[in-house]
Amino acid sequence: MKLESQPKPWGDTAVIGKRLPRVDAYERVSGAAEYTSDIVLPGMLHTAILRCPYPHALVKKIATGAAAKMPGVRAILTDSDAEARIPWYFHSGSKKFLSRLFDPHCRYEGEEVAAVAADTPQQAWDAVRAIAVEYDELPFVLDMDEALGANAPKIHQTGNRAFDVQKIERGDVARGFAEADVTIETAYRTACEIHTPLEVHGSVAKWEGNRLTVWDSTQGVFEIQAGLAHALKLPLSDVRVICHYMGGGFGSKIALNKHTVIAALFARGTGRPVKACISREETFLAVGNRPAHVFTLKAGAKKDGTIAAFEMHGKATTGAYPDWTVGGFQVADLYRCANVRVEEEQIFTNAGPARAFRAPGFPQCAWALEQSMDALAEKLGMDPVEFRLKNVPTVSQAQGNKPYTSTGLSRCLAEGAEAFGWKQARARSKNGGPILRGVGVAAGLWGYSGGPPSTAIVKLFADGSANLNMGASDLGTGTKTVMAMVVAEELGVPLEKIQIEYADTGTTQYATASGGSKTVVADSPAVRAAALDVKSKLLDMASEQLNVPAADLELKGGIVVSIRSTETKVAVADLRALAKQGVVVGVGTRGPNPADKIVRPFAAHFAEVEVNARTGEVRVVRMLAAQDSGRVMNRLTYESQVFGGMTMGIGFGLLERRVLDANTGKMTNANWHDYKIPTALDVPASLECLPIDPHDTECNTTGTKGLGEPATIPTAAAIANAFYHATGVRVTETPIRPAQVLALLAARKKV
Repeated sequence: MKLESQPKPWGDTAVIGKRLPRVDAYERVSGAAEYTSDIVLPGMLHTAILRCPYPHALVKKIATGAAAKMPGVRAILTDSDAEARIPWYFHSGSKKFLSRLFDPHCRYEGEEVAAVAADTPQQAWDAVRAIAVEYDELPFVLDMDEALGANAPKIHQTGNRAFDVQKIERGDVARGFAEADVTIETAYRTACEIHTPLEVHGSVAKWEGNRLTVWDSTQGVFEIQAGLAHALKLPLSDVRVICHYMGGGFGSKIALNKHTVIAALFARGTGRPVKACISREETFLAVGNRPAHVFTLKAGAKKDGTIAAFEMHGKATTGAYPDWTVGGFQVADLYRCANVRVEEEQIFTNAGPARAFRAPGFPQCAWALEQSMDALAEKLGMDPVEFRLKNVPTVSQAQGNKPYTSTGLSRCLAEGAEAFGWKQARARSKNGGPILRGVGVAAGLWGYSGGPPSTAIVKLFADGSANLNMGASDLGTGTKTVMAMVVAEELGVPLEKIQIEYADTGTTQYATASGGSKTVVADSPAVRAAALDVKSKLLDMASEQLNVPAADLELKGGIVVSIRSTETKVAVADLRALAKQGVVVGVGTRGPNPADKIVRPFAAHFAEVEVNARTGEVRVVRMLAAQDSGRVMNRLTYESQVFGGMTMGIGFGLLERRVLDANTGKMTNANWHDYKIPTALDVPASLECLPIDPHDTECNTTGTKGLGEPATIPTAAAIANAFYHATGVRVTETPIRPAQVLALLAARKKV
């Protein structure tokens, strides 16, 4: 039987959508799972990296003699070593690089200056401290506005503007505001947030002849393979990268890191395996962040609730090196509006470089956009949910007015409000006394849809067990479980009989990095295609054995049955051709996204908060997230992603910020004691997840849309809107801190 190019959408499913535990749950909770930091190889050396203590400096002289003589030290690398002069931080859109592995021009605190390999981590760190460096301190700049000033110190020869101003324009903004009955204009700020995943970044490198094997804590083994091959001038076939377990990344582990290359260089030079795991404090300085933003947003609406115009100017710092930080796409696409102008600048400062961080740019933009939507609704005398519902689009205005394959935004808002008890909660909110209570809503979309390439292989063995081979990483989100469920759904193989090979460039099929909420979206259609390929071959085998046309057969629960007569059947394990062949192999690839439509996930979050007017403390009482991420593949892992996203949004809105000392340029809270992330005491006991499934049959063959990023985009803005509802004061800067709250409440009393 020949497979159709597009299989029919699933109807009722036996496995997909169920609340099933992860296939590797025991390994994860028992400690049997082997993370990169657990890797121990015979004769393995350990590294430590000397980092610049200044925000801007030149290395004038470096002396490694004393360090080289210390016990256990096997090798030292600096910029004076030819093999270490590897280009780094390429400028977007060109082949010109801005730095190298150990650049003498250090542009932020934490930049790599030298590295040591020794028998133990302690010996490596002792040797690093013995390296004598003479620095020439340079003037530094931390503020984005100051960085664009005529007298600002140049971070790069090209200047302090990282990219050209990014613009999105349509309609006539001036006319739109002229026609508006109400307008608002407000400046919003968001603080820099650090990824700080539970597992620190780390790599283990080992050479066998000219072939390099690296165990890396990464979101994409093929991305790291390509980066290493390029840096070390190796063919891809000589680089193998493995990552079977990782303890969180959130975008910080999506690209090649310097410590990985350092480990590979040391391993090649010493002939021994080398481990490079950076410290917790180093993760705050050198492996990325969610950059600080400033948005000025002007919005206008007509008295009937129609949005007349949006005009936004945004600025973000990429830190010392370029990365993509914009999020204004959301202003141009989330709500129906004919007149839009969005301009965004990205600016170099003497601070750690930005990196993709769970919906890069979008939570920051939502902080401004969704508070502005509430401000407009108040001026119009409209309910915030009703105002948003009136302006829900059906086409992607920012992408040629192409229709969406599906949009559940209206359902997210309406059904979310009903499940949350929105109207009742607004009516009972308490605005007198020391404890003020309010509720808020915010919406969001994610601007990326996932797609090819992705390849998967499914093998069905003669005993009815199966093997799934795929290149995608499992970041802890349950990717392996979801993909195994796809195989189980199509072939009727129990999950416990499916063995999974994944995230190993030497043994698995190509997949792009797990990021951008595209893993299930990109890879589950490939896995389904591979399973259907196996099913097709099984039906052909059964057709020959039963003397029934393959088109008249179906596979149910491991048994091939005639559609016309249930008495005509054969168990897969009893197929003679399968027993003789031993295994059936199916190959599946991911087809393209629809050419004439746009795939987008949507969300609406609802929050109830209490504000203590005496102490300034803000407590989130409960939250509900209504998510249109297409089909729910596993209800348990789906909810885990949503609850994790909301928790991260609480951190963004109430707790997290990088603090740089204005006098020294140094980060003052580069540790878990002083950098506050949400704990169980900060997250409400009442977290609810409401999946909205629009039954999208056009987005891809599994009906899935992204979940990880949309689950955190509107959270902080919903909290901010609830704060306003409770206090009558608009908070425009993240995080909402007690001292800030007291100042705002005091200022309100003076008015």
